[in-house]
Amino acid sequence: MKRLTLPAAATSMVLLFSALPSWANEKVTVAWLPIMQTTAFYIAMHDKLFEKAGIDINAVKFENPNQIIDSLVSGQADIGAPGSAAGIAVLAESRFPGTFKVFGLQGGSIKYHRINDGLIVAKDSSIKSFADLKGKNMGQLPGIQWRTLARYMVRQSGLDPDKDVHMQDIATGLQVPSVVSGSVDATLSLEPVGSIAVADGEAKRALTNPAETLIADPFYSGVSLLTTKFIKERPETAKKVVAVLDEATRLANERFDQYRPVIADFTPIKPDQLPLVAQPYLRAWKDINAEDIHSYQALVDVFEKEGVLKKPMDVKPMILNNNDFTK
Repeated sequence: MKRLTLPAAATSMVLLFSALPSWANEKVTVAWLPIMQTTAFYIAMHDKLFEKAGIDINAVKFENPNQIIDSLVSGQADIGAPGSAAGIAVLAESRFPGTFKVFGLQGGSIKYHRINDGLIVAKDSSIKSFADLKGKNMGQLPGIQWRTLARYMVRQSGLDPDKDVHMQDIATGLQVPSVVSGSVDATLSLEPVGSIAVADGEAKRALTNPAETLIADPFYSGVSLLTTKFIKERPETAKKVVAVLDEATRLANERFDQYRPVIADFTPIKPDQLPLVAQPYLRAWKDINAEDIHSYQALVDVFEKEGVLKKPMDVKPMILNNNDFTK
């Protein structure tokens, strides 16, 4: 497969992993969300890869995707960990051009056998698709990204999201309980919500990877983000962060089963549920290719089709380039 011309220097960054004296450690604030897309960050923290690269991490956990992007735009965080909202990042970039650089993609894929999202319903529900939601209630992650994606998928299934389905924001940790209690009929959920639902036996996936079916395969709703302010002010530290998370992404992809126990330290998944957790589809900066960019563009195009983006936006300029470290 033909690849975009992206920085070949990424692999050489591993050389930057030599530990520095503690007094020289750089302090970096990372905003993160407790979802499966963030797995590489969990591994980097568990294996002390940042520490080995001379970086002290201030990890700030959020439950709402919007909050991560807000923290980056406001300068309260330097890095959006893997799993930062890909669509919200583009919306923010459209308002504040030159704010972000993307150095990783996270999601799911049908053809690569990786689960990212699901339509979650009660175990005895007859709902099998979005088309079955007419007159019913559906929840999705809070914020403009998943609200927009949910509306698009409902529309693609032949329903009017303004008239046929009552849609509401539900925080990650409340999605399965909301389905089980009957307060909503279904939720459009990111992993590990679907795995939790299956493990508990009280809910199930009516659809697996609906975004991959209706938008793009692979589908990336998560990205790894650097602020351009951080790159300009501390380019060498930014390089180290990218190198660490590229290495952690490699470990996540190649040794996922080995690192399953780490996931329970960062997400609502319980240790006895870990065998059922679905492996996400993770792309390191050095591996991003033309297929990945096409898939990311497909997500962005949804925001234009739904009227959230007022004009077309090309994602290619947002992808980190080695030249960004010298500007």
